[in-house]
Amino acid sequence: MNHFEANLEKYADVIIKLGINLQKGQTLLIEAPIFSAYFTRKIVKRAYEEGAKMVIVDYHDEELSKLHYCMQPMEGLKEFPMWKANGYAEMAETGDLAILQIYAPNPDLLSDVDPERISIRNKTNRTAMKKFNDYVSSGKMNWCTASIPSNEWAAKVLPDVHEDKRISKMWELIFQMTRSDTPDPVQAWQEHMNQLTTRANDLNERKYKKLHYKGPGTDLTIELPKEHKWMCASFQNEKQTTFIPNLPTEEVFTVPLKYGVNGTVSSTKPLNYNGVLVEDFTLTFKEGKVIDVKAATGEETLRKLIETDEGAAYLGEVALVSHQSPISKSNILFYNTLFDENASCHLALGFPLPVCIEGENKDKQRLKEIGLNDSVTHVDFMIGSGQLNIEGERESGEVEPIFLNGEWCK
Repeated sequence: MNHFEANLEKYADVIIKLGINLQKGQTLLIEAPIFSAYFTRKIVKRAYEEGAKMVIVDYHDEELSKLHYCMQPMEGLKEFPMWKANGYAEMAETGDLAILQIYAPNPDLLSDVDPERISIRNKTNRTAMKKFNDYVSSGKMNWCTASIPSNEWAAKVLPDVHEDKRISKMWELIFQMTRSDTPDPVQAWQEHMNQLTTRANDLNERKYKKLHYKGPGTDLTIELPKEHKWMCASFQNEKQTTFIPNLPTEEVFTVPLKYGVNGTVSSTKPLNYNGVLVEDFTLTFKEGKVIDVKAATGEETLRKLIETDEGAAYLGEVALVSHQSPISKSNILFYNTLFDENASCHLALGFPLPVCIEGENKDKQRLKEIGLNDSVTHVDFMIGSGQLNIEGERESGEVEPIFLNGEWCK
């Protein structure tokens, strides 16, 4: 077995054993682009070796999706095949489902498509799939998102690398960022997650009631609910199976109060939203809601995102990432949120993660009473840099630094 194949096998191991942590007897649902067939087959093989009861592969084709966005009549954009939405929800309800999303979008796929049509189709899809997505976000199942390179993505990230070498270089970067090129990736991940857990535990001990962000173009305060809990991306499903939903991951995160966000925040990396790049944008918040939007490119797409539903104009996540994270230190812009959000502190518009609230009761009424947002969408955007400072205010009124020049203070 050559070096590349050895790393590929280790990457598949990381995904199955750590990312998903597939349990014997589980059904695995894989959502994957059609060009990923070679790697998907490796995942299917590893899943059965780990004792999967059944593996279902749902392939998709970005170019076919673009045809729908461009050519489907308006009434068609507003409809969704409910047999699929209901089928996904039924699989989730069984309690033995695990999910892998192989995520490798073309950053420029929909750059020439009418933002209105994108907005309508995305809202239709997310509304139809909301029941299933609620199962995912509430921790009913173990799931993971991981990436593989595509020609279009590699060309965007590595324009100065000869086209014959781009894919292999992208694989090297993915192996490096997911620790799959280490002698023992499982051990490397366990050590890394222990470090992130220590960070989250420290924040939970301090129990901040408010965060204050300051940096170039950013002056923002975010209030946190009393019941908030900081976490790293080491989750447990309802059967207490531990899994890592994002590979790679470098963040600790929690949920904000829906109406407790005020001020202006500026992006520090482009947002790739469904094949449209939104660059150099600022959002201004008042009592939680986005009241002003500016962007150098993709402004109309960003506005349509915020208009998806009432909750899309409010925050659902607050995440802290060291500016010295491996992805940040690579100085590579990946045009892929899965990677870029782990190079930068970030926020998310839309629904929150209920796992970031203390207590067993996480039904919608309690979450609403606590002061959390709700939406059919959840979109991360990056705001961190080497010039970002963050302070935390305790219940006592004491203010202390959390981040200084993009790095943890302690």
